[in-house]
Amino acid sequence: MTLDLPGLTDDEQRTLNRLMNQLSVKQTRNALRSCYYDGKRLVNRLQSLVPPQYFHLGLCLGWAAKAVDLPSRRATVNQFVWPDGDLDSLGITESWTGNNTRSRVSSAIKSSMIHSTSFLINTLGDPERGEPQGLIHVKDAMSATGDMNSRAGDRLDSLLSITRWGSADPANPENRGGAVLGLALYLNNLTITAERDEIQGMGLSEWTVTRYAHPWGVPAEAVVYKPQEGRPFGSSRISRPLMAIHDSAVRSLIRLEGHMDVYSWPEMFLLGADASIFKNQDGSMKAEWQVMLGRVKGIPDDETAAVPRADVKQFPASSPEPHLAQLNALAKLFAREASLPDTSIAITDVSNPTSGESYDASQHELISEVEGSIDDWSPAIARAQIRALAMQNDERVIPSSWKSIAPVFRNPRYTSRAAEADAGQKTLAAVPWLADTEVGLELLGLSPSQIRRALAERDVRALTSESALLADALGRNITPEVPELQ
Repeated sequence: MTLDLPGLTDDEQRTLNRLMNQLSVKQTRNALRSCYYDGKRLVNRLQSLVPPQYFHLGLCLGWAAKAVDLPSRRATVNQFVWPDGDLDSLGITESWTGNNTRSRVSSAIKSSMIHSTSFLINTLGDPERGEPQGLIHVKDAMSATGDMNSRAGDRLDSLLSITRWGSADPANPENRGGAVLGLALYLNNLTITAERDEIQGMGLSEWTVTRYAHPWGVPAEAVVYKPQEGRPFGSSRISRPLMAIHDSAVRSLIRLEGHMDVYSWPEMFLLGADASIFKNQDGSMKAEWQVMLGRVKGIPDDETAAVPRADVKQFPASSPEPHLAQLNALAKLFAREASLPDTSIAITDVSNPTSGESYDASQHELISEVEGSIDDWSPAIARAQIRALAMQNDERVIPSSWKSIAPVFRNPRYTSRAAEADAGQKTLAAVPWLADTEVGLELLGLSPSQIRRALAERDVRALTSESALLADALGRNITPEVPELQ
């Protein structure tokens, strides 16, 4: 796919079309993984033993979504901290609430697990429309791609973001199979946007191109899952082994469905009877369900027949246990490949952990996976937030002291409040002065909002106590001893 935009230099045009081609090449695999996550993947019919209608039942499994959702829910940004300064003075609250940062970062993390990467993009907002001045957008790999510069700390040299797609199906406006109607090309200190419209009966209108110069380089960050040498944009969590196991499990589910309809009934062989017993009074054949559900069947004797009395032979129904056993084995294979505990997916032969040690043993691979991923994501998330604060404060050059601003993630290991508070108390006993700091309250398990409320109430009580001392001193005409605020 190529586009020809007016007003672009030769280098800009080449970059645009190269990124368009790169997006198009990856589109099929990205769409496939989205289908697995959304439960829309159709499995291939490999043999003819199962009737074809069972492949049209829409049977699906949510294992691929679970492989993404479980770890992504453990990677939640609680807040940002700045050891070298006061974040409130930079307007972090306005940026956090205006951008709904926690939700957007969580969305970027989930998308990066599905497609291997996602993008956080900074743009200037419009305060008159209620937007923060420094906006943070999220784009998945279905609508954006770029060039990674590994020599510059995995920064982006360029980014193409498709902002609007034409609809190939008028009944489905979200269909991304249509023409590109809007895009943004982010280059070093330059953003190029282009828009056009679909005119009914006349095709597509001409492009309207706008160029914006700015001082923030390429205002976007790649949130990459499992980056590695040679694959700067990482790997999807929905890997080929997971997809193969998932397809095999769906086929097992289809075979199980067919088994329950066909082979779960006992087999009956009638020797010496004719087909008249399966007919209605008008001579028409009875429905299959009437024959199968009939508990008492009368077969009349026929003295003129070679065998006057029909003989009935019964074979017990086939057990579905082999299908369930295979499905359970595939569930465990999937759990091992996805670093999930068996209790998340397996059907049988699992037990919930009953102690902290057994919980850690069952979850350690998943927790390790999330902790390593948080280390990979944190620098990009921090740079996106720092750039948003720079836009909000009209800073054309990001101060070097801001580089220590960093996200704080919720502990990926789920612990009880009692256990967390107990561990925090032991730490505070060893370092008592931490009890008067925000870090100390964090160790006790308080959330950021609870910490702010606790410190605010402490200050209010201290001021109230000071006012009472002053009033008492004035009434007795003595010089009060005012306690120093901590």
